[in-house]
Amino acid sequence: MSDNERIAVDVRDVVKRYDDFTALRSISLSIADNEYFTLLGPSGCGKTTLLRMIAGFEHVTEGTISLFGDDLENLPPNKRPVNTVFQNYALFPHMTVLENVAFGVEMNGESKTIARQRAGEMLELVQLSQFLARKPNQLSGGQQQRVALARALAPRPKVLLLDEPLSALDLKLRKAMQLELKHLQRETGITFIFVTHDQEEALTMSDRLAVMSAGEIQQLGAPTDIYERPHNMFVADFIGETNLLEVSVDRIAGGRAVCHLRGGHEVICPAVDGIGPGSKVHMSIRPERLWMSKSPEESLSFCGCVKENIFVGTDITTLVVLDDGPDFIVRTSNSDRGNRRLFESGSEVVVNMEPGAARLLAD
Repeated sequence: MSDNERIAVDVRDVVKRYDDFTALRSISLSIADNEYFTLLGPSGCGKTTLLRMIAGFEHVTEGTISLFGDDLENLPPNKRPVNTVFQNYALFPHMTVLENVAFGVEMNGESKTIARQRAGEMLELVQLSQFLARKPNQLSGGQQQRVALARALAPRPKVLLLDEPLSALDLKLRKAMQLELKHLQRETGITFIFVTHDQEEALTMSDRLAVMSAGEIQQLGAPTDIYERPHNMFVADFIGETNLLEVSVDRIAGGRAVCHLRGGHEVICPAVDGIGPGSKVHMSIRPERLWMSKSPEESLSFCGCVKENIFVGTDITTLVVLDDGPDFIVRTSNSDRGNRRLFESGSEVVVNMEPGAARLLAD
């Protein structure tokens, strides 16, 4: 986030304890106005707890949370200019779609006329204007999710909190809704804070994201930074697929680390603070940064044998066992160009690595 951006949500040194269990450990982050920000991590990492504390459903044990500079500590949930979209939608079954969406606006003190006008605008935004008179049980899961979004947006909150709102949808609909949510965020200009355990979802939708584990932020940044430059083993392994390889660091020179893999293969990669000569750490190499050939095509290449090919639709994942080193996973595009590099099980191959593909990790 740049220095001149307006901060929507500022979390400073926040701790959350439940008796003898610490759910969040000194969390600090700033979320910009009009940003699509994602809290990503496995179940139990604390992401939903943090979201609930911003909403006011949980109390802060230590630290502060402010919204556009105002401390939220003593402000009850109904007085905070935020709205939440839950996983289960929480629509009122006895109300029509229009009544559901207008409800929050009326609760804010607006007249029924203004509330229904605002509801109509929001339903048009989510492309559900033709379903005003229907009840929630007459809609599909995706349509119900759109109604829940329209209802949350209608009171014009400054921040919209989304707690795994797409997890109940099937894969194709979930992907369509990902794009729709991003479009809605841009159209409305509202700050979105999105919680998910789905790595691809987080990478697809976010301006920035925080990867969480065991109540702590492991890494904070743009999707490309986190994917291409993971800080530690947890982030590298949790975000996408990677080759995690044990290495020994021989020397550091000119901001580069000279390392050796098992089998004696030398790999040069960017140096990392805190990792010096003599360190035994791990290295991450993404499978798509590797390719196979019959003879070396890059200065950094490894000889091995194809053990298995796995067809996954858009790609083909190949496990290669090196002659004198670790195994590699290689991902090849399922295309004419990609298939020319596909080798049958048992084939002798050379695995080539793109320059700059290797990243040292803090264990």
